[in-house]
Amino acid sequence: MASRGRPRGFDADVALRQALEVFWERGYEGTSLSDLAGAMGIASASIYACFGSKEDLFRQAVALYGTLSGAAPRRALRDQPSARVAIEAMLRATADEITRPDAPRGCLLVLAAPTGAVENHRVRDFLAERRHSQFEAIRECLAADAETPAADVDAIARFYTTVVHGLSIQARDGATRAELETVIACAMAGWESLRRRAAEPDGSSGRRPAK
Repeated sequence: MASRGRPRGFDADVALRQALEVFWERGYEGTSLSDLAGAMGIASASIYACFGSKEDLFRQAVALYGTLSGAAPRRALRDQPSARVAIEAMLRATADEITRPDAPRGCLLVLAAPTGAVENHRVRDFLAERRHSQFEAIRECLAADAETPAADVDAIARFYTTVVHGLSIQARDGATRAELETVIACAMAGWESLRRRAAEPDGSSGRRPAK
């Protein structure tokens, strides 16, 4: 019978939450192993033994982030009666999450590693895939809506994904929740114009070219 070894002297779930907050605040490359060890209250050897490499730990932190901060925006996209209402609810839920007073401001997926050293390309690609999943979720919401013509779906989904990412940067730069609400209001004010423009084959919104 194999020996069970010594029990851990720390709560792995709590330690992962602490690691998440460090990555969220400082980004992937801006976070050192000593930063993580200090925040998690454990030795570097224990980090490797429990979580694997720094990259492994980061991926687990991102998964936790999706569970904690991504749940409300995803639920908004699923649970509303129309695409327009769902998109607006998703933007508001996002703004709520990225301006919480008890967490770093902004979205981890947007801010953690948009650029970086060549050797960290796997992390950049990993985050790009997660951001693309946001686009796909918005696209699926639009595609399921009977009032959204198929020609509109990709363009509108890409626009509102860009709004989500821009809200995150604004929040990190100090924009308040109320200020983000004005951005959301502007984004939703253009809903019908976006649909009409996307539906035009030449993107001209029906305008005739000047002679």
